[in-house]
Amino acid sequence: MPEVNAPRTAPPAGPVEPDPVRESMQVLPRVFAAPLTLLTGRPYAGQPAVHHTATRHLVNALVSCAFGLVLSTAGLAVGGPLLVLLVPGWAAVLHGARNLRMMIYHQCAHQNMWRRRKRDVLVGRLIAAALMIQDFDRYSAEHVGDHHALHHMTTRDPTVQAFLVTLKLRPGMSRGRMWRRVLGVCVSPWFHVRFLVARVRSYYTYAPPAWRAGTTLAYALVAAAVTVLGVGVPFLVAWVLPMTLFFQISNVFRLCVKHSFPQPHQTPRRGREYFASLTNAIFVGERAPSPRLPAPRRHAAWARWWFRMLFVHFPSRYLVLTGDTVVHDYHHRYPMSREWASYLFAREEDHRRGAPGWPSYHEVWGLVPAIDHVFDSLRTADPEEYDPDRLVEVNHRALFMAFED
Repeated sequence: MPEVNAPRTAPPAGPVEPDPVRESMQVLPRVFAAPLTLLTGRPYAGQPAVHHTATRHLVNALVSCAFGLVLSTAGLAVGGPLLVLLVPGWAAVLHGARNLRMMIYHQCAHQNMWRRRKRDVLVGRLIAAALMIQDFDRYSAEHVGDHHALHHMTTRDPTVQAFLVTLKLRPGMSRGRMWRRVLGVCVSPWFHVRFLVARVRSYYTYAPPAWRAGTTLAYALVAAAVTVLGVGVPFLVAWVLPMTLFFQISNVFRLCVKHSFPQPHQTPRRGREYFASLTNAIFVGERAPSPRLPAPRRHAAWARWWFRMLFVHFPSRYLVLTGDTVVHDYHHRYPMSREWASYLFAREEDHRRGAPGWPSYHEVWGLVPAIDHVFDSLRTADPEEYDPDRLVEVNHRALFMAFED
Protein backbone atom coordinates (compact mmCIF):
# COMPACT_ATOMS: atom_id res chain seq x y z
CA MET A 1 0.00 0.00 0.00
CA PRO A 2 1.40 3.42 -0.85
CA GLU A 3 0.52 4.80 2.57
CA VAL A 4 2.94 2.35 4.17
CA ASN A 5 5.70 1.95 1.61
CA ALA A 6 6.04 5.51 0.29
CA PRO A 7 9.41 7.17 1.02
CA ARG A 8 9.52 9.05 4.31
CA THR A 9 10.76 12.24 2.72
CA ALA A 10 7.85 14.61 3.37
CA PRO A 11 8.95 17.26 5.87
CA PRO A 12 6.89 17.62 9.03
CA ALA A 13 4.36 20.39 8.72
CA GLY A 14 5.01 21.60 12.28
CA PRO A 15 2.55 22.10 15.13
CA VAL A 16 -0.71 23.75 14.09
CA GLU A 17 -3.07 26.30 15.59
CA PRO A 18 -6.47 25.22 16.99
CA ASP A 19 -9.31 25.19 14.49
CA PRO A 20 -11.18 28.52 14.66
CA VAL A 21 -14.55 26.97 13.77
CA ARG A 22 -14.41 24.36 16.52
CA GLU A 23 -12.93 26.81 19.03
CA SER A 24 -15.73 29.31 18.40
CA MET A 25 -18.11 26.77 19.98
CA GLN A 26 -16.26 26.97 23.27
CA VAL A 27 -18.51 29.88 24.31
CA LEU A 28 -21.22 27.29 24.98
CA PRO A 29 -21.53 25.63 28.40
CA ARG A 30 -19.11 22.75 29.02
CA VAL A 31 -21.95 20.22 28.91
CA PHE A 32 -22.05 20.68 25.12
CA ALA A 33 -18.32 19.98 24.63
CA ALA A 34 -18.42 16.20 24.21
CA PRO A 35 -21.59 16.11 22.04
CA LEU A 36 -20.15 18.83 19.79
CA THR A 37 -16.92 16.87 19.39
CA LEU A 38 -18.86 13.79 18.34
CA LEU A 39 -21.07 15.82 16.01
CA THR A 40 -18.37 17.92 14.36
CA GLY A 41 -15.71 15.21 14.29
CA ARG A 42 -13.22 17.69 15.77
CA PRO A 43 -12.05 17.79 19.39
CA TYR A 44 -11.47 21.23 20.88
CA ALA A 45 -7.94 22.31 21.74
CA GLY A 46 -6.71 20.47 24.81
CA GLN A 47 -9.71 18.15 25.05
CA PRO A 48 -8.74 14.93 26.88
CA ALA A 49 -8.86 11.94 24.58
CA VAL A 50 -11.77 9.52 24.92
CA HIS A 51 -10.74 5.96 24.15
CA HIS A 52 -13.12 3.49 22.55
CA THR A 53 -12.82 -0.17 21.62
CA ALA A 54 -13.74 -2.10 18.51
CA THR A 55 -16.27 -4.14 20.46
CA ARG A 56 -17.97 -1.01 21.75
CA HIS A 57 -18.43 0.28 18.20
CA LEU A 58 -19.97 -3.04 17.16
CA VAL A 59 -22.34 -3.09 20.14
CA ASN A 60 -23.37 0.54 19.55
CA ALA A 61 -24.23 -0.21 15.93
CA LEU A 62 -26.33 -3.25 16.83
CA VAL A 63 -28.11 -1.39 19.64
CA SER A 64 -28.88 1.48 17.25
CA CYS A 65 -30.51 -0.92 14.77
CA ALA A 66 -32.54 -2.60 17.53
CA PHE A 67 -33.62 0.70 19.06
CA GLY A 68 -34.73 1.98 15.66
CA LEU A 69 -36.81 -1.12 15.07
CA VAL A 70 -38.51 -0.72 18.44
CA LEU A 71 -39.34 2.93 17.77
CA SER A 72 -40.73 2.26 14.30
CA THR A 73 -42.81 -0.75 15.31
CA ALA A 74 -44.18 1.13 18.33
CA GLY A 75 -45.20 4.03 16.12
CA LEU A 76 -46.91 1.70 13.66
CA ALA A 77 -48.66 -0.25 16.41
CA VAL A 78 -50.14 2.80 18.13
CA GLY A 79 -50.66 4.88 15.00
CA GLY A 80 -52.05 8.38 14.98
CA PRO A 81 -49.65 11.09 16.15
CA LEU A 82 -47.11 8.44 17.20
CA LEU A 83 -46.46 7.62 13.56
CA VAL A 84 -43.92 10.41 13.88
CA LEU A 85 -41.74 7.82 15.67
CA LEU A 86 -41.03 6.35 12.25
CA VAL A 87 -38.63 9.19 11.52
CA PRO A 88 -36.24 8.62 14.44
CA GLY A 89 -36.78 4.88 14.05
CA TRP A 90 -35.66 4.92 10.42
CA ALA A 91 -32.76 7.19 11.32
CA ALA A 92 -31.52 4.88 14.09
CA VAL A 93 -31.74 1.78 11.88
CA LEU A 94 -29.94 3.53 9.05
CA HIS A 95 -27.28 4.92 11.40
CA GLY A 96 -26.57 1.50 12.90
CA ALA A 97 -26.48 -0.20 9.51
CA ARG A 98 -24.18 2.45 8.07
CA ASN A 99 -21.79 2.08 10.99
CA LEU A 100 -21.79 -1.67 10.50
CA ARG A 101 -20.96 -1.19 6.83
CA MET A 102 -18.73 1.86 6.88
CA MET A 103 -16.71 1.18 9.98
CA ILE A 104 -16.99 -2.41 11.26
CA TYR A 105 -17.11 -4.17 7.88
CA HIS A 106 -14.37 -1.90 6.57
CA GLN A 107 -12.00 -2.59 9.45
CA CYS A 108 -12.74 -6.31 9.22
CA ALA A 109 -11.75 -6.17 5.54
CA HIS A 110 -8.36 -4.82 6.60
CA GLN A 111 -8.28 -7.48 9.34
CA ASN A 112 -7.77 -4.57 11.70
CA MET A 113 -10.98 -4.81 13.74
CA TRP A 114 -9.55 -6.97 16.53
CA ARG A 115 -6.44 -8.01 14.56
CA ARG A 116 -7.58 -11.61 14.87
CA ARG A 117 -8.11 -12.96 11.41
CA LYS A 118 -10.77 -15.58 12.11
CA ARG A 119 -12.86 -13.23 14.21
CA ASP A 120 -12.54 -10.34 11.74
CA VAL A 121 -13.47 -12.54 8.78
CA LEU A 122 -16.43 -14.10 10.61
CA VAL A 123 -17.91 -10.75 11.61
CA GLY A 124 -17.29 -9.36 8.12
CA ARG A 125 -19.11 -12.27 6.51
CA LEU A 126 -22.02 -11.97 8.94
CA ILE A 127 -22.40 -8.27 8.16
CA ALA A 128 -22.29 -8.92 4.42
CA ALA A 129 -25.08 -11.48 4.77
CA ALA A 130 -27.20 -9.37 7.11
CA LEU A 131 -26.97 -6.17 5.05
CA MET A 132 -26.90 -8.00 1.71
CA ILE A 133 -23.82 -6.25 0.37
CA GLN A 134 -20.79 -7.34 -1.61
CA ASP A 135 -19.29 -10.65 -0.48
CA PHE A 136 -16.72 -10.02 2.21
CA ASP A 137 -13.80 -11.89 0.64
CA ARG A 138 -14.34 -10.22 -2.73
CA TYR A 139 -14.66 -6.77 -1.16
CA SER A 140 -11.58 -7.24 0.98
CA ALA A 141 -9.44 -8.25 -2.00
CA GLU A 142 -10.69 -5.43 -4.26
CA HIS A 143 -10.59 -2.78 -1.56
CA VAL A 144 -7.05 -3.46 -0.41
CA GLY A 145 -5.74 -4.33 -3.87
CA ASP A 146 -7.21 -1.49 -5.94
CA HIS A 147 -8.36 1.22 -3.54
CA HIS A 148 -5.42 1.08 -1.13
CA ALA A 149 -2.72 0.66 -3.75
CA LEU A 150 -1.06 2.42 -6.66
CA HIS A 151 -4.39 2.26 -8.53
CA HIS A 152 -6.04 4.59 -6.01
CA MET A 153 -8.23 7.11 -7.89
CA THR A 154 -7.26 5.72 -11.29
CA THR A 155 -9.71 4.11 -13.69
CA ARG A 156 -8.96 0.77 -11.99
CA ASP A 157 -10.32 2.08 -8.70
CA PRO A 158 -13.99 1.02 -8.24
CA THR A 159 -14.70 4.46 -6.75
CA VAL A 160 -13.69 6.17 -9.99
CA GLN A 161 -15.65 3.65 -12.02
CA ALA A 162 -18.76 4.35 -9.96
CA PHE A 163 -18.42 8.08 -10.69
CA LEU A 164 -17.94 7.60 -14.43
CA VAL A 165 -20.27 4.68 -15.17
CA THR A 166 -22.94 4.56 -12.48
CA LEU A 167 -23.41 8.29 -11.81
CA LYS A 168 -22.26 9.27 -15.32
CA LEU A 169 -20.27 12.26 -14.07
CA ARG A 170 -17.52 13.58 -16.33
CA PRO A 171 -14.57 15.97 -16.28
CA GLY A 172 -15.64 19.37 -17.57
CA MET A 173 -19.18 19.15 -16.19
CA SER A 174 -20.35 22.12 -14.19
CA ARG A 175 -20.93 21.69 -10.48
CA GLY A 176 -24.65 22.36 -10.96
CA ARG A 177 -24.99 19.66 -13.59
CA MET A 178 -23.25 17.14 -11.35
CA TRP A 179 -25.61 17.98 -8.51
CA ARG A 180 -28.64 17.53 -10.78
CA ARG A 181 -27.43 14.10 -11.86
CA VAL A 182 -26.76 12.95 -8.31
CA LEU A 183 -30.11 14.19 -7.01
CA GLY A 184 -31.82 12.63 -10.01
CA VAL A 185 -30.23 9.28 -9.18
CA CYS A 186 -31.43 9.49 -5.58
CA VAL A 187 -35.09 9.76 -6.66
CA SER A 188 -34.86 7.30 -9.54
CA PRO A 189 -36.84 4.08 -8.89
CA TRP A 190 -34.88 2.36 -11.65
CA PHE A 191 -31.58 3.21 -9.99
CA HIS A 192 -32.72 1.84 -6.64
CA VAL A 193 -34.05 -1.37 -8.17
CA ARG A 194 -30.77 -1.91 -10.02
CA PHE A 195 -28.81 -1.10 -6.89
CA LEU A 196 -30.78 -3.61 -4.80
CA VAL A 197 -30.46 -6.32 -7.44
CA ALA A 198 -26.73 -5.61 -7.67
CA ARG A 199 -26.38 -5.97 -3.90
CA VAL A 200 -28.04 -9.38 -3.95
CA ARG A 201 -26.08 -10.59 -6.97
CA SER A 202 -22.74 -9.32 -5.69
CA TYR A 203 -23.28 -11.31 -2.51
CA TYR A 204 -24.62 -14.54 -4.00
CA THR A 205 -22.19 -14.60 -6.92
CA TYR A 206 -19.05 -14.60 -4.79
CA ALA A 207 -19.97 -15.81 -1.29
CA PRO A 208 -18.74 -19.33 -0.39
CA PRO A 209 -21.40 -22.02 -1.05
CA ALA A 210 -21.89 -22.74 2.66
CA TRP A 211 -22.51 -19.07 3.38
CA ARG A 212 -24.93 -18.76 0.45
CA ALA A 213 -26.92 -21.72 1.77
CA GLY A 214 -26.86 -20.44 5.34
CA THR A 215 -27.91 -16.95 4.30
CA THR A 216 -30.78 -18.29 2.20
CA LEU A 217 -31.98 -20.44 5.10
CA ALA A 218 -31.78 -17.49 7.53
CA TYR A 219 -33.79 -15.23 5.24
CA ALA A 220 -36.35 -17.99 4.69
CA LEU A 221 -36.78 -18.38 8.44
CA VAL A 222 -37.21 -14.62 8.86
CA ALA A 223 -39.81 -14.56 6.08
CA ALA A 224 -41.67 -17.48 7.66
CA ALA A 225 -41.65 -15.82 11.09
CA VAL A 226 -42.89 -12.54 9.65
CA THR A 227 -45.71 -14.36 7.85
CA VAL A 228 -46.78 -16.47 10.83
CA LEU A 229 -46.76 -13.48 13.19
CA GLY A 230 -48.61 -11.31 10.67
CA VAL A 231 -46.08 -8.48 10.87
CA GLY A 232 -45.31 -8.16 7.19
CA VAL A 233 -46.16 -4.46 6.96
CA PRO A 234 -44.18 -3.43 10.08
CA PHE A 235 -41.21 -5.47 8.85
CA LEU A 236 -41.27 -3.82 5.44
CA VAL A 237 -41.71 -0.32 6.84
CA ALA A 238 -39.38 -0.56 9.84
CA TRP A 239 -36.54 -2.59 8.35
CA VAL A 240 -36.72 -3.12 4.59
CA LEU A 241 -37.41 0.53 3.70
CA PRO A 242 -34.43 2.04 5.59
CA MET A 243 -32.20 -0.84 4.47
CA THR A 244 -32.96 -0.27 0.79
CA LEU A 245 -34.05 3.23 -0.24
CA PHE A 246 -32.48 5.20 2.61
CA PHE A 247 -29.35 3.03 2.76
CA GLN A 248 -28.70 3.51 -0.94
CA ILE A 249 -29.26 7.27 -0.89
CA SER A 250 -26.76 7.52 1.94
CA ASN A 251 -24.36 5.48 -0.21
CA VAL A 252 -24.61 7.95 -3.06
CA PHE A 253 -23.80 10.99 -0.93
CA ARG A 254 -20.97 9.16 0.80
CA LEU A 255 -19.42 8.34 -2.58
CA CYS A 256 -19.47 12.00 -3.50
CA VAL A 257 -17.20 13.01 -0.61
CA LYS A 258 -14.81 10.06 -0.41
CA HIS A 259 -11.88 11.29 -2.45
CA SER A 260 -10.96 14.15 -4.74
CA PHE A 261 -9.62 13.56 -8.23
CA PRO A 262 -5.96 14.25 -9.06
CA GLN A 263 -5.28 17.23 -11.28
CA PRO A 264 -3.42 17.06 -14.61
CA HIS A 265 -0.42 18.92 -13.16
CA GLN A 266 -0.03 16.55 -10.20
CA THR A 267 3.18 14.62 -10.82
CA PRO A 268 4.57 12.24 -9.86
CA ARG A 269 1.57 10.07 -9.09
CA ARG A 270 3.18 8.45 -6.08
CA GLY A 271 4.49 9.23 -2.65
CA ARG A 272 2.87 10.51 0.49
CA GLU A 273 2.28 14.06 -0.69
CA TYR A 274 0.29 12.82 -3.69
CA PHE A 275 -1.82 10.25 -1.86
CA ALA A 276 -2.51 12.61 1.02
CA SER A 277 -3.87 15.18 -1.44
CA LEU A 278 -6.68 12.83 -2.51
CA THR A 279 -8.43 12.60 0.87
CA ASN A 280 -9.50 15.23 3.37
CA ALA A 281 -11.41 15.28 6.62
CA ILE A 282 -15.04 16.42 6.54
CA PHE A 283 -15.98 18.20 9.72
CA VAL A 284 -19.64 18.91 10.38
CA GLY A 285 -20.84 22.26 11.65
CA GLU A 286 -20.11 25.96 11.32
CA ARG A 287 -18.63 28.84 13.27
CA ALA A 288 -20.66 29.89 16.29
CA PRO A 289 -21.92 33.50 16.41
CA SER A 290 -19.63 36.08 17.89
CA PRO A 291 -20.50 37.13 21.47
CA ARG A 292 -19.64 40.69 20.45
CA LEU A 293 -22.70 41.02 18.20
CA PRO A 294 -25.45 43.41 19.37
CA ALA A 295 -28.10 41.59 21.39
CA PRO A 296 -30.87 41.40 18.73
CA ARG A 297 -28.47 40.23 16.03
CA ARG A 298 -26.78 37.82 18.44
CA HIS A 299 -30.08 36.17 19.40
CA ALA A 300 -31.07 35.78 15.74
CA ALA A 301 -27.64 34.41 14.85
CA TRP A 302 -27.78 31.84 17.63
CA ALA A 303 -31.29 30.76 16.60
CA ARG A 304 -30.05 30.23 13.04
CA TRP A 305 -26.93 28.42 14.27
CA TRP A 306 -28.88 25.98 16.43
CA PHE A 307 -31.38 25.34 13.64
CA ARG A 308 -28.63 24.53 11.15
CA MET A 309 -26.68 22.39 13.63
CA LEU A 310 -29.76 20.33 14.52
CA PHE A 311 -31.53 20.06 11.17
CA VAL A 312 -28.71 20.33 8.61
CA HIS A 313 -25.43 19.26 10.15
CA PHE A 314 -26.69 16.61 12.56
CA PRO A 315 -28.53 14.61 9.84
CA SER A 316 -25.41 14.85 7.64
CA ARG A 317 -23.28 13.36 10.40
CA TYR A 318 -25.79 10.83 11.68
CA LEU A 319 -27.01 9.46 8.36
CA VAL A 320 -24.18 9.99 5.84
CA LEU A 321 -20.87 10.76 7.52
CA THR A 322 -21.25 8.04 10.11
CA GLY A 323 -18.53 6.67 12.34
CA ASP A 324 -14.97 7.42 11.28
CA THR A 325 -15.85 8.65 7.79
CA VAL A 326 -15.37 12.25 8.93
CA VAL A 327 -11.64 11.54 9.38
CA HIS A 328 -11.16 9.14 6.51
CA ASP A 329 -7.91 10.91 5.67
CA TYR A 330 -6.38 9.44 8.82
CA HIS A 331 -7.30 5.94 7.65
CA HIS A 332 -5.58 6.43 4.29
CA ARG A 333 -2.41 7.57 6.03
CA TYR A 334 -2.50 4.80 8.62
CA PRO A 335 -4.78 2.01 7.32
CA MET A 336 -3.61 -0.43 9.98
CA SER A 337 -3.57 1.98 12.91
CA ARG A 338 -4.23 0.33 16.25
CA GLU A 339 -5.91 3.58 17.33
CA TRP A 340 -8.68 3.44 14.72
CA ALA A 341 -11.43 2.90 17.33
CA SER A 342 -10.60 6.30 18.87
CA TYR A 343 -10.46 7.83 15.41
CA LEU A 344 -11.37 11.44 16.24
CA PHE A 345 -8.66 11.82 18.83
CA ALA A 346 -6.09 9.75 16.91
CA ARG A 347 -6.39 11.99 13.87
CA GLU A 348 -6.42 15.16 15.94
CA GLU A 349 -3.31 14.13 17.85
CA ASP A 350 -1.44 13.42 14.61
CA HIS A 351 -2.66 16.73 13.18
CA ARG A 352 -1.55 18.71 16.23
CA ARG A 353 1.89 17.08 16.16
CA GLY A 354 2.29 18.38 12.62
CA ALA A 355 1.65 15.06 10.84
CA PRO A 356 5.28 13.83 11.10
CA GLY A 357 6.48 12.39 7.81
CA TRP A 358 3.34 13.52 5.98
CA PRO A 359 2.04 16.73 4.42
CA SER A 360 -0.39 18.84 6.43
CA TYR A 361 -3.93 17.59 6.85
CA HIS A 362 -6.70 19.28 4.91
CA GLU A 363 -10.33 19.54 5.92
CA VAL A 364 -13.65 20.85 4.65
CA TRP A 365 -16.47 21.98 6.94
CA GLY A 366 -19.93 20.74 5.92
CA LEU A 367 -21.31 17.95 3.74
CA VAL A 368 -22.36 20.17 0.83
CA PRO A 369 -19.02 22.05 0.65
CA ALA A 370 -17.26 18.68 0.79
CA ILE A 371 -19.29 17.41 -2.18
CA ASP A 372 -18.60 20.66 -4.04
CA HIS A 373 -14.88 20.13 -3.38
CA VAL A 374 -14.96 16.68 -4.99
CA PHE A 375 -17.12 17.84 -7.91
CA ASP A 376 -14.72 20.71 -8.60
CA SER A 377 -11.78 18.31 -8.63
CA LEU A 378 -13.55 16.10 -11.19
CA ARG A 379 -14.54 19.13 -13.27
CA THR A 380 -10.88 20.12 -13.71
CA ALA A 381 -9.50 16.56 -13.98
CA ASP A 382 -7.92 15.28 -17.20
CA PRO A 383 -10.80 14.26 -19.54
CA GLU A 384 -8.57 11.79 -21.37
CA GLU A 385 -7.43 10.10 -18.18
CA TYR A 386 -11.01 9.80 -16.93
CA ASP A 387 -12.66 8.86 -20.20
CA PRO A 388 -15.22 6.10 -19.44
CA ASP A 389 -14.50 4.55 -22.85
CA ARG A 390 -11.08 3.59 -21.50
CA LEU A 391 -12.58 1.36 -18.84
CA VAL A 392 -12.08 -2.29 -19.67
CA GLU A 393 -14.14 -5.20 -18.36
CA VAL A 394 -16.04 -3.13 -15.83
CA ASN A 395 -18.15 -5.26 -13.53
CA HIS A 396 -21.37 -3.26 -13.38
CA ARG A 397 -22.62 -5.25 -10.38
CA ALA A 398 -19.55 -4.30 -8.40
CA LEU A 399 -19.91 -0.64 -9.33
CA PHE A 400 -22.88 -0.30 -7.04
CA MET A 401 -20.75 -1.67 -4.22
CA ALA A 402 -18.06 0.95 -4.81
CA PHE A 403 -20.04 3.68 -3.13
CA GLU A 404 -18.05 3.33 0.06
CA ASP A 405 -14.62 2.55 1.38
